[in-house]
Amino acid sequence: MTYKIMAIEELAPKTKMFEVSAPHIAAKVEPGQFVIVILSEEGERIPLTICDYDKEKGTVSFAFHEVGKTTKELGKLQVGDVLANLTGPLGNPSEIKNYGKVLCVGGSVMIAPLLLQVKAMKEAGNNVTTILGARIQDGLLMREKAKSLSDKVYLATDDGSFGYKGLDFLVEILKNEKFDRCVVMGPVVMMKEVSEITKPYAIPTIVTATPIMIDGMGMCGVCRVTVSGKMLFGCVDGPEFDGHKVDFDELVQRQRLFLPEERVSSLLWEKNIGGCKCGRHKA
Repeated sequence: MTYKIMAIEELAPKTKMFEVSAPHIAAKVEPGQFVIVILSEEGERIPLTICDYDKEKGTVSFAFHEVGKTTKELGKLQVGDVLANLTGPLGNPSEIKNYGKVLCVGGSVMIAPLLLQVKAMKEAGNNVTTILGARIQDGLLMREKAKSLSDKVYLATDDGSFGYKGLDFLVEILKNEKFDRCVVMGPVVMMKEVSEITKPYAIPTIVTATPIMIDGMGMCGVCRVTVSGKMLFGCVDGPEFDGHKVDFDELVQRQRLFLPEERVSSLLWEKNIGGCKCGRHKA
């Protein structure tokens, strides 16, 4: 099986979306699922949520932010390059049906897969309000696509430089409108905040957990998530969970366990490619 990169779209600085040939995955994938990407035989396994697919072309798409060693290395690839392996579709698909009014909230690079959910919810007959949030304006990805898919769109930045400042405005929206379901995909701190805001209004809130993961098939036990006091695995029990029952503080703590090692790995890789003479790598 050859996993050739068919197209690359730069969504924002250091944020890209790859369309990759993977007919066997495209034939089975549904919104909410993910793939495990391996760049080379010696490379690590990284989970990335699927943000689009084309069953006729036999392709799947995923987005990533160049923040660590492997994602920075991934960002150096070009159209026509081949990935060593792509495993999927993994995880349980989203529950897509006509709920009525659905609130979809996406943050940073997870905006891309969120819009696949928005599209599916609209096709199921829902009225969809979409909120896109990011630290700064550049992180508000795919705004025009969000507007084309949604009934309403709100934009927010942490510093208030574009759109609303933070997510406090969501309280006013919920006071005036009744929603039957909320879907949240983004940084853990953002998912926690949205879940806390929706809880008093008893809106079922579904979040996509992003724990550290290795095999993605329930064998390694690394992607543990505590939900209602019970230990579950992000890969086989999720990746979607009830946001009102997730232990977000523990999830954040587990995500940060290896930050020093990740930073060292990234710095060493950048130092090595700085001396590379092959012409393809640019620091």
